[in-house]
Amino acid sequence: MSNATPPARVFSSDNAAGASPEIVEALVRAATGQALPYGADDLTATVRRRLGDLFEREVDVLLVSTGTAANSLSLAALTPPWGSVLCHRDSHINNDEGGAPEFYTNGAKLVPLGGADAKIDPLELRAAVRNKTGDVHSVQPSVVSITQATETGAVYGLEEVRALGAVTKDAGLRLHMDGARFAGAVAALGCTPAEVTWRAGVDLLSLGATKNGTMTADVIVVFDRTLTTELAHRGKRAGQLTSKMRYQAAQLDAYLAGDLWLRNATRANAMAARLQDGLKAIPDGELQGVTEANIVFCRLPQQVIDGLLGDGYVFYHDRWEPGIVRFVTNFTTTERDVDALLHAVGRHAGRPDARA
Repeated sequence: MSNATPPARVFSSDNAAGASPEIVEALVRAATGQALPYGADDLTATVRRRLGDLFEREVDVLLVSTGTAANSLSLAALTPPWGSVLCHRDSHINNDEGGAPEFYTNGAKLVPLGGADAKIDPLELRAAVRNKTGDVHSVQPSVVSITQATETGAVYGLEEVRALGAVTKDAGLRLHMDGARFAGAVAALGCTPAEVTWRAGVDLLSLGATKNGTMTADVIVVFDRTLTTELAHRGKRAGQLTSKMRYQAAQLDAYLAGDLWLRNATRANAMAARLQDGLKAIPDGELQGVTEANIVFCRLPQQVIDGLLGDGYVFYHDRWEPGIVRFVTNFTTTERDVDALLHAVGRHAGRPDARA
């Protein structure tokens, strides 16, 4: 009997991946000795410097434990309770944060907009930023939030971010980027992090490290530093000012060192591209939308879905219309994992010669 590790069968989320070995080793090192608490340690200062280098300007940072905290605290700092957050109807903050943005903003309203591939339509945004401004009977547009990469695996191009940033700034609003898969977007675009964030008008970025290699560490990158003090107080009030912050900082330090963040994302994207290419050959299968990061949507016959579930594969299949499934790769996904999944899809579709 072979002792080889069987192919991974969890394709529901990139949160299924563990932590990068470099990050685990950094945590072990941080566990020795003493360090000042509450972010006054040397590692937290190093993370701030690394992020400043990465984004080519001085930035402030707020280390948090979850992406939900990063998004919600960012939006709270940008939106009064009588304000509104303009976002795509398929965005994570609209569908998957359990009301946290509304809670942390003390009741600000999320206003969902349309657009293909879960990207905000610029024409819809242009109308929304002016909708009922000054009308005391209506919430006031305050912030635009875009998701990079989107929930469908598409990526906002540089010109698309710049266009939305221009509309936002012309209306006197702020721009937030939910970068849960930011590294994957940068890898796909081949641009610098600065080009697709503050140079395009982004004020706050939720960096999104957890899906890409860290354990319990995410971070808000603050480009508009007039928001720093308010964010610090909101972070404390939300229970996000950890006493032993060096453990979060150690993870992020290792994540940023040597471009680990970019290598991990490039790997995840490549595995999604491999999966997408293989699915094109499956009878009765139909790819949905575009795959530019690490998410693949496709339509599969019900017998294929049932067969995969019977094989022990885990993926989302019941959140959209019948037959639509989502597969997500991550930085630990291997060619063997992808090929085993494709072989199983082919077998259940009556095509046993699919890639194995």
